[in-house]
Amino acid sequence: MAILKVEIRTGAYYDSVILMQLQRSLAEQPGVIDAGVVMGTDANKDVLAQSEMLVPEAQQANPDDLVIVVKADDEAAAQAALDKVDELVSSRRSSGGDEDYRPHSMETAARMLPDAHWVLVSAPGRYAAGISRQALGLGKHVFLYSDNVSLEDEISLKREAASKGLLVMGPDCGTAIVNGIGLGFANKVRKGPIGLVAASGTGMQQVCVRIHQMGGGLTHALGTGGRDLTEAVNAITARQGLDLMARDPDTKVIVLVSKPPSPKVADELVKAARSAGKPVVVHFIGYATASRRVDNIFFATTFDEAAELAVSLVDSQEDFASEPDISKFAEGQRYLRGLFSGGTLQYEVLLILKSYLPVVYSNAPLDKKNKLEDSLVSVEHTVIDLGEDEFTVGRLHPMMDNDLRIRRLEKEAEDPEVAVILLDVVLGYGAHSDPASELAPAIAAGIKTAKEAGRHLEVIAIVSGTDEDPQDMDGQIKLLVEAGAKIEISNDAAARYVGRLLQAIERSNEPPTEDKMQHVDLETLKKPMAGINVGLEAFAEALIDQESQVVHMDWKPVAGGNEKLAGILERMKGK
Repeated sequence: MAILKVEIRTGAYYDSVILMQLQRSLAEQPGVIDAGVVMGTDANKDVLAQSEMLVPEAQQANPDDLVIVVKADDEAAAQAALDKVDELVSSRRSSGGDEDYRPHSMETAARMLPDAHWVLVSAPGRYAAGISRQALGLGKHVFLYSDNVSLEDEISLKREAASKGLLVMGPDCGTAIVNGIGLGFANKVRKGPIGLVAASGTGMQQVCVRIHQMGGGLTHALGTGGRDLTEAVNAITARQGLDLMARDPDTKVIVLVSKPPSPKVADELVKAARSAGKPVVVHFIGYATASRRVDNIFFATTFDEAAELAVSLVDSQEDFASEPDISKFAEGQRYLRGLFSGGTLQYEVLLILKSYLPVVYSNAPLDKKNKLEDSLVSVEHTVIDLGEDEFTVGRLHPMMDNDLRIRRLEKEAEDPEVAVILLDVVLGYGAHSDPASELAPAIAAGIKTAKEAGRHLEVIAIVSGTDEDPQDMDGQIKLLVEAGAKIEISNDAAARYVGRLLQAIERSNEPPTEDKMQHVDLETLKKPMAGINVGLEAFAEALIDQESQVVHMDWKPVAGGNEKLAGILERMKGK
């Protein structure tokens, strides 16, 4: 009959890899049927129970106790296996590197490796926040693999790091690549001009390997931890990563990846990305967008598509850094007035402007809550469909009769808050035979009215037609340009230009905000990797394999995990 024999070691911490290997080694000993080697957490006790090895002594163990249970053919075999524990652990540790001495404190580790600018933390979650704070206190970036770190601790750590220009990647951050060196569970990916910021571990790995397989390469791939894009955390690390990639001259394309994010936080992060001055590929799982592209933002729906877009954009000749000139506008000018004869063109403009402006009012809005109370009176940003039934009762359609539109244009030009007037000029059979002959003088008069009042009025005319239309498209454009209008033949291009222009005006009107985030020093990330490892020894071995410097701490819980005693020691240390 098999017997169970248990040994409890109080406050004896070993990382999970060593425990797994020790368990396998014990199970291979003569006469041993099975073995369990775990820390005494409730979850681990459940595992022992499922294996029918949860003896009463193990049931009473504390989370910081090492529990070793051996099931053997007889007591002699069980005892012999337990007697070999220290030998097996020593054998495992002696094969893990050439270090003669492993420091027991962060301060000692930092003195041993002064060039260390990273601390890798994979200790149990209840200790991980404290270890991370020590690292931040020493001016180190933190790769926080540990899970079961409280939300409050995550927010506190990330805010402290941001105020110091440091990164906290995590908690529960499984992978990252810094200057070609993989941290945690990372793939070997060639260096190149693509930078990645991800709130998804395996998602990051998949995009990284696909970029590599498609011939691309990475500057850095920074993990944030899965909760970073929640409203509570508010994308602190993602914002830092985006800022870092935007400032990095070696990063030509930025990729943002996330598990399903908070829509509000995702919107704000995308808004920030639009100021990056370079193409940004966004793949936020479940994040709904009306367009596949908005200015420098390219939305992907799969990891493969994100990688493919990133690689294809590396050699783009498009100028993503250009900003609209708003210097001519007077103080107080900020609103758009759109005067359309084509209802579908007006509708598309409203759809496009959703990505740029918070609210656009209309007599035919996308959302009924944005419907004008009086279609004859504009409110803030307003885009009107003058072809709606309310305007055509007893009069010709505006594609044939410009009178109503001209009157409205004159009125809008007199408004000191109006910065932009957008209108369509539709050519073709059945339309007005010479619309520019009437619209051009009205445009010129409106621009003159604004100029005499010390303002600049931007008028954009979308000319929809062909060179074979009876109105002579080139002649129509010539008249409109001479009147001072900017011409677009694409409704989409016109709407996006207007959107960028109005966004730039809005940004210039925003009061300065107190930004507690300090820039992360780019040069630190470009230095040869040197780090301090706390927890899983496998992470230190991976750095050694990549020819990086690392000091592995012989970490154990303070005071054997006794929280009361640890608190007393911490207070004594501070005196």
